[in-house]
Amino acid sequence: MTDIESIKEKVLHNQRLNSDDAMVLFDQAELLLLADLAGHRRRALHPDPVVTFVSDRNINYTNVCVSGCKFCAFFRPPEHSDGYVIKTSDLDRKIEETIALGGTQILLQGGMNPDLDLNYYINLLHHIKNKFKIHIHGFSPTEIVFLADLSSLSIKKVLETLIEAGLDSIPGGGAEILVDEIRGKISPNKCSVDKWLEVMKTAHLLNLKTTATMMFGHIEEKKHMIEHLLKLRKLQDETGGFTAFIPWTFQPDNTKIDVRPATAVEYLQVLAISRLVLDNIPNIQVSWVTQGAKIAQLGLAFGANDFGSTMIEENVVAAAGVKFRLARSEIVRLIETAGYAACQRDCFYNVIEKK
Repeated sequence: MTDIESIKEKVLHNQRLNSDDAMVLFDQAELLLLADLAGHRRRALHPDPVVTFVSDRNINYTNVCVSGCKFCAFFRPPEHSDGYVIKTSDLDRKIEETIALGGTQILLQGGMNPDLDLNYYINLLHHIKNKFKIHIHGFSPTEIVFLADLSSLSIKKVLETLIEAGLDSIPGGGAEILVDEIRGKISPNKCSVDKWLEVMKTAHLLNLKTTATMMFGHIEEKKHMIEHLLKLRKLQDETGGFTAFIPWTFQPDNTKIDVRPATAVEYLQVLAISRLVLDNIPNIQVSWVTQGAKIAQLGLAFGANDFGSTMIEENVVAAAGVKFRLARSEIVRLIETAGYAACQRDCFYNVIEKK
């Protein structure tokens, strides 16, 4: 039996793949076979022909950041004339617009801003929760680690404080590639792999659900992506706290990394392999923000079961020159014409409205 045939047997019997299996899939599996295998695993986890989406808005509360990541076109260093911290009136307007458009949550992210202490975050969360009924999906692990260091507090204490103030869940940003060798080259001032995983593990143990991401298509190799996936799977075995995984492609324009952008075929390959390796993370999300509508729709045949966010506002990827926009009605149409029922969900993947 060839390696490919052996892997097919594992998938068809819902057995776990190892790192060697993942490398064989990268090196030898044809794209349509990957779609077939990933589709099988998707249906084992989600038998009903349903694709979900969430209605929300990305709100970047600051663009000031000391991380200096080579892949980021959005940040500004401290004292830069274009640096900002969001005004309360602007924040309120954005949330009011989101709710008026049927939004149920906001994604609240910013940079590693040395001028914002823990009290800023407490007051920010209190303000939102006292004024609006909306889910706050906020502050990536890199922001949490930076805030803990700035406050001379433990990661657990910072998380407990933010939860008490109103934080509802954590996005998986700042993961990039969970290999320190790669992180040291593209984002040397960001937290280590161990610290990123510590934030996620601590959050899960505090009953705070999170997502996980992977940004690929820059200087990483296939072995690094596999290592990234296996680290997430190992933590999920321990905690069960990841609700979803979102792989997305690095966008090189206006950044300090000069590479050929990942192709649609490479994206679909990684999407399918992610679904096959991450057998314990229930949901896989397409990235229409980086891939556009048609490739995202095609991603539903490569193991994904979620179309992500209506993303009423998005600034970080847009700063790298990518301007894909999709109305809620268009997301529903793309899902339905792919042969699925479209359902709006909340952050925990509970269906709240069928289209």
